[in-house]
Amino acid sequence: MNTPSKSKPYFLLSFLPAVAYWLLESYTTLEIALIGGILIGIIEMILEKKFTGHVHSLSKVNIGLIVFLGIVSLIAKEGVWFRLQPTLTGIGLCAFLSYKKFKGHSVLLDMIKDMGQVPPLPEFVYKVMEWHLTLFLLAFAFFMAKVAIYDSTSVWLFWKTAGFYMAFGGFMIVEMFYLRLILRKGKS
Repeated sequence: MNTPSKSKPYFLLSFLPAVAYWLLESYTTLEIALIGGILIGIIEMILEKKFTGHVHSLSKVNIGLIVFLGIVSLIAKEGVWFRLQPTLTGIGLCAFLSYKKFKGHSVLLDMIKDMGQVPPLPEFVYKVMEWHLTLFLLAFAFFMAKVAIYDSTSVWLFWKTAGFYMAFGGFMIVEMFYLRLILRKGKS
């Protein structure tokens, strides 16, 4: 029996609307590219439901943005609106993390505790890491706005997919060194 927790990883599906849009824009009209991106986004949500048993809230928001921005792009006859989806998602995540911080909560800490685990690091470390993550996401959101407006769809697709993971990997390496430093100072 295949349970949702043992299902195959389908996290790469989030790239499908962007890849479809890029391919269709390269070989067809803007309208067909936008409609293709919107339809693939909806299919992605259906597949997520089929393979995982539910649709994550972030997936719902992203697909909603894809559909909304796709429609705006169709009306405006300008694909830049569709390409602003990562920017708006990043700003939304920053707003959510900032709201939780303002309320005195840490999303990372809450997730660890919700899983019934004891946090392996002091609580302040998670709050510092989450604050830095918020700043990284905000900076990347503004960067993606610049890419969406001034660069080609190919460049946008790179930064929306592999480029984001490369930037996030670099951020995490720097963050790990920083956290080790503050943990050492805390033990002194």
